[in-house]
Amino acid sequence: MSERGTTSLKITRLGWTAYAVAAAVLVLDQISKLWILGVLGREQGASVPLLGPLHLTMVHNYGMSFGLLKNSDWGRWLLIGFSIVVVIGLAIWVRKATRLLPVIGIGMIIGGAIGNNLIDRVLYGYVVDFIDVSRLYFPWVFNIADSGISVGVALLLLDSFLSEESKLSHQTQ
Repeated sequence: MSERGTTSLKITRLGWTAYAVAAAVLVLDQISKLWILGVLGREQGASVPLLGPLHLTMVHNYGMSFGLLKNSDWGRWLLIGFSIVVVIGLAIWVRKATRLLPVIGIGMIIGGAIGNNLIDRVLYGYVVDFIDVSRLYFPWVFNIADSGISVGVALLLLDSFLSEESKLSHQTQ
């Protein structure tokens, strides 16, 4: 293999950090889902109060945001395929990472995408959602992987904002 070919395979320390974050999110997500399936079973709507406004409620999420693709088997496989492409793209992108904030965000997104859209949809045909805080007027039931994806996207947006601020401050000096 040429010198150039070997350097393109290198992953920065931050890249490895992203993979570790992805693994942590994935493991927490899958362990929590196995636990909740043991507590609630698979019955749609089964619910137990946990603490204050927090309930554990079994929801089978067949679609994606706003119920899109929820009534089609081909939609399930489309979401699985899309997730594979996203995970591969993010895993390649993060190999050369140079800043911690986007690394953590990308790792969280990768772990969440693998947990929800790959493992759950292949194993169950739906995503296992169970964290229910609807008593706080948040109408959606979600899981650890959803949280990882949401926080990961927020970290990427924050990093983008901070990077732009840094560029602007350097330009004005």
